[in-house]
Amino acid sequence: MTKIDSELAKFVPGSDLSVMAAAGLRAELIFAVPSILQENPELVGYYRLLLGYSQKQFYGRDSGFGVGHFKSMEEKGRIGATAFADIEDMCEALCAAASQLLRGLKDFDLEISKGGLEDLSLLTLGPQLRGGANNSRGSLGITQVFDVIEDIVGHARLPGEEEDTSRITVKSATGRSVIIRFAADPDIVIQEEVLPGKYLNAVAIEVKSGTDASNIHNRIGEAEKSHQKARREGYAECWTVINVGGLDMDKAYAESPTTNHFFTLANLMRKEGQEFENFRSRLLSAVSIAAKPEN
Repeated sequence: MTKIDSELAKFVPGSDLSVMAAAGLRAELIFAVPSILQENPELVGYYRLLLGYSQKQFYGRDSGFGVGHFKSMEEKGRIGATAFADIEDMCEALCAAASQLLRGLKDFDLEISKGGLEDLSLLTLGPQLRGGANNSRGSLGITQVFDVIEDIVGHARLPGEEEDTSRITVKSATGRSVIIRFAADPDIVIQEEVLPGKYLNAVAIEVKSGTDASNIHNRIGEAEKSHQKARREGYAECWTVINVGGLDMDKAYAESPTTNHFFTLANLMRKEGQEFENFRSRLLSAVSIAAKPEN
């Protein structure tokens, strides 16, 4: 249990662990951690059903999740090399979704019990609660993009700002401070301080993390409106992060001509591959710092 407990502490907010403990339940009943899935790979199916996802929604090529390589765990009890390398990222995403589910149970004033959790894997209440947390998902997507950004530039963060979770300040190659922070509209902004209290608006980032492919074009339209506002405020670059795979990019750029670059959330969170490297390169250029040194 020691290893499981240490992994739970790593992937799960302390407040969620307290809720489970108060209910007299082990947290791994709802929160997936690597050692459990490595011991019994087929349990990924339990967590998938608990969260209310069908196999098509979860593993499908167009789902935007990018977890198709985990399907053999559920169906064959086998962990491939790629899945093994990504299992921590998988558990981090599952735990984030489970936190939303736990909040949904509390919001609906439902009893948190072992039997109740098991029933969720069989009934349709999981999708209902998950659907009721669309706003939370949107906030989560923005936070996930910010976390990816922090992983790329965090090594250059100015001393004394480590505890500030709402912004990242780095010193650029020009000696100026560059601030990356959450904003209301757009979602994340990058600004360079050219004079004390005077900022050059560099990059505006809109995050549309909904997974409904039928609604993605409306979301892109919303991003376009935000980016038009950002252009009026002098932002030089506008980026849009979406959470739907297999999108016709020519159509996407036509629907949001103000967007300079589109990125897919799942590919950014994977932290490898051509799209992530493109995002990483553009981000480092925008803040004018060198990449994190290799270990």
